[in-house]
Amino acid sequence: MSAPTLFDDLGSRVPLAERLRPRTLDDIVGQAAVLGPGTPLRRAFDEGIAHSMILWGPPGTGKTTLARLAAAAFDAEMIAISAVLGGVKEIREAVEQAQANRARGRHTVLFVDEVHRFNKAQQDAFLPHVESGLFTFVGATTENPSFEVNRALLSRATVYVLGSLDADALRGLAQRGATAMDCTLAADAIDALVVWADGDARRLLNTVEQVCSGRSGAVDLAAVKAALGTAMRRFDKGGDAFYDQISALHKSVRGSDPDASLYWLMRMLDGGTDPEYLARRLVRIAIEDIGLADPRAWRVALDAADTYARLGSPEGELGLAQAVLYLAIAPKSNAGYVAFKAARAAVEQHGSAPVPPHLRNAPTQLMKDLGHGHAYRYAHDEPNAYAAGENYFPEGMPPQRFYEPTPRGLEGKIGEKLAWLEGLDAQAQPAGKPGNRR
Repeated sequence: MSAPTLFDDLGSRVPLAERLRPRTLDDIVGQAAVLGPGTPLRRAFDEGIAHSMILWGPPGTGKTTLARLAAAAFDAEMIAISAVLGGVKEIREAVEQAQANRARGRHTVLFVDEVHRFNKAQQDAFLPHVESGLFTFVGATTENPSFEVNRALLSRATVYVLGSLDADALRGLAQRGATAMDCTLAADAIDALVVWADGDARRLLNTVEQVCSGRSGAVDLAAVKAALGTAMRRFDKGGDAFYDQISALHKSVRGSDPDASLYWLMRMLDGGTDPEYLARRLVRIAIEDIGLADPRAWRVALDAADTYARLGSPEGELGLAQAVLYLAIAPKSNAGYVAFKAARAAVEQHGSAPVPPHLRNAPTQLMKDLGHGHAYRYAHDEPNAYAAGENYFPEGMPPQRFYEPTPRGLEGKIGEKLAWLEGLDAQAQPAGKPGNRR
């Protein structure tokens, strides 16, 4: 018999995260809102009442574990497929296996990991078998099921939202992992691991296994930092975490909080989002939430985007930070954005109303003979360079007021001017005839 080699036990070695996977609901940490006493899911497990469900939450929050425990609680065989690796063939094979289980008198829990990665047709393939009771469907997703799961399938399943694990839960897991690895973690080392894990239990345990492997005695902060190297927080560049954080950035700027705005900008940069995407969002914020209250904000955002394009990271990121601060403290107005949407709605309502004759272009004699441009009042020839009482809307369409400037920033002055022009309109209108601005 040959001597053992370094590689003999690699295939049989079970990762720490799998060794510490919860075996009962009570072993699961950090999900009291979903699994606490008296909650619907807890009652279903305790009473063995099978029902289809969608488990929605970030990585490492226990979705796969819950699916396995569901199969045990419902006294069923479990079939697991991954939407990342599988397709129609895997779905068909799962259905056939579930039919074979039923023939043996056994019920099936079909677990579909990353269910949002299946397309509509693939998701539809589950519907008749869920309705017939062939299997209990359990889907796991990191994406919002409202957008990523078919409405028909979603209506047949209960959605349970799993949250990221908090710091206390992660600290407890780190201690358990270290004990299982026969090592000791210093308090500050655990704190660093908790920050690195960013709410993900599997990531935490994998890292504990990494830093404890081959070490004896205590593991300090320096050893953890050396093992981690330069690392980023968890950041899903295309999923809910991404959109939630850009929403937080936008709302912090809109709320005129420079510190929170800067925090969310740095969270996204630290998480690996594309700075050029952030630059585009800042331009949008300047247009939508500041507008003419401070027209310079738009220019500042564009300059920040140009600065990043010229300098790149990390130098150009400071330009984005400066722009975020400016936008946050600038006076706010969404009057232009509201006017834009109102004007678009008016266009849809009134259709292709013809241009009034006096506003039409008349480059040829024929067009002049047809009355194009007739009686047009050239504003520069009028007092105050304003044709008081003139109407620029289509005939038969009531004059509209889309733009209502706020009293903030430059828009305060704009509002004063519009009020003055409205007064000139009122003086120019015959008694009882509405002005052209209302």
